[in-house]
Amino acid sequence: MSQSRQQELARLFRSFLAPESVIDAPTSLAAYECDGLSAYRQTPLLVVLAETIEQVQQVVRLCNERGVPIVNRGAGTSLSGGALPHEDGIVLSLAKMNRIHKIDLLSRTAVVEPGVRNLAISDAAYPLGLYYAPDPSSQIACTIGGNVAENAGGVHCLKYGLTLHNVLGVKLVTATGELLSIDQQSMQSQGFDLLALVIGSEGMFGVVVEATLKLLPIPECARVVMGVFDSVENAGDSVTGIIAGGIIPAGVEMMDNLAIRAAEDFVHAGYPVEAEAIIICELDGTAEEVESQISRVESVMKSAGATETRIARDEAERLLFWSGRKAAFPAVGRLSPDYYCIDGTIPRKALGTVLAEIRRLSEQYELRIANVFHAGDGNLHPLILYDANNPGELEKTEQLGSKILQLCIEQGGTITGEHGVGVEKLGEMCIQFSDQERNQFHAIRQAFDPNCIFNPGKAIPTLARCGEHNAMHVHDGKLPFPEIERF
Repeated sequence: MSQSRQQELARLFRSFLAPESVIDAPTSLAAYECDGLSAYRQTPLLVVLAETIEQVQQVVRLCNERGVPIVNRGAGTSLSGGALPHEDGIVLSLAKMNRIHKIDLLSRTAVVEPGVRNLAISDAAYPLGLYYAPDPSSQIACTIGGNVAENAGGVHCLKYGLTLHNVLGVKLVTATGELLSIDQQSMQSQGFDLLALVIGSEGMFGVVVEATLKLLPIPECARVVMGVFDSVENAGDSVTGIIAGGIIPAGVEMMDNLAIRAAEDFVHAGYPVEAEAIIICELDGTAEEVESQISRVESVMKSAGATETRIARDEAERLLFWSGRKAAFPAVGRLSPDYYCIDGTIPRKALGTVLAEIRRLSEQYELRIANVFHAGDGNLHPLILYDANNPGELEKTEQLGSKILQLCIEQGGTITGEHGVGVEKLGEMCIQFSDQERNQFHAIRQAFDPNCIFNPGKAIPTLARCGEHNAMHVHDGKLPFPEIERF
């Protein structure tokens, strides 16, 4: 689009938005060039910041009438390029829509705008003895709108579910600017489950402008058991044993030696830095059931080869144990100029096998990998360490990442557990899903957005792109729209 087109759109947006809510200065647009996946960047035509539902509707109608692509954006913490701008489109920032409208003790629900931070909800509900269960590692910064777009999880998703299981309704602005209320709160809801389609749709179906969330009572008791292992495979097998024993912990997380050392240096959580792996297992409920489960979990860990088990002595130490896990991603960032975060999911029974193969691939590609992930539900987050300043190293890293995702598919898993497809995993979508399945995905998308103005070029590759021998695979250094520049 020409500069005159940019100026025309800016004038139209400023007719109903505050002047400072329309960003067109090149230096200011640079702040929106990428999300947490920083390997790719693209400057948008404009950024607009809406504060009300009515303003969102006006923005969408204007863009739909003129065929202007829209990329919705929350905090920009996404890790698959899902919020990557389009050269000829706008970024619709929802950061100013950050109000909590209502917290209802009787129904145990919260009604919030999309720009509300994940952690802010639990902070607001705490005086009522309630909290919001999904807790991504980025919860201090990530927003509910982004959580809905990616179906975010967190360390407690094993027992309490992903975003999908904790959202009761949304208000969605459609491509024509209409406001659609999707409410599944009633057990007797009729019709198709549109809510399940919207959650995890990566912003391609519309703009979520409000969400009704399920809140849970804060558990009476929560304790953490840490298992220390001299083998990554044994640690993985212990997770399978815990679940097979009929215990459903609030969360089960795993870190390998590289991640342990990074986190310990960063937050001093008291981790055993000589261990090959640790398992952090949280049990919650009544004091009696927690005490009973602790002994059973310790027994399973020791049977699986744990060299030591540690129980958090009090609430402060429990939070300390978790602080290392929560800070693992930024901590690993201190080990290398760059790292590439994978987000594949596998059946729990395959943990040991897959971890052994990841180690072999690491040696083959001569790239270090730090493993830190949601072991309880098999959601892997291998972090591949590399230096983008070395010629060819990013490309080699992407190839390794693709091998790991293909390994997940081979083991009966999937290419994403919570980070989404975005632009990063378009190639692997061609491997996991057939032509017929991808056709159906496109048909569903077009039922919501006939002109495909919402987040074009993301999540679902076209049949032509898959047919060109994966020529548009991100791991081959190419993107779904070639005008995007890579760092």
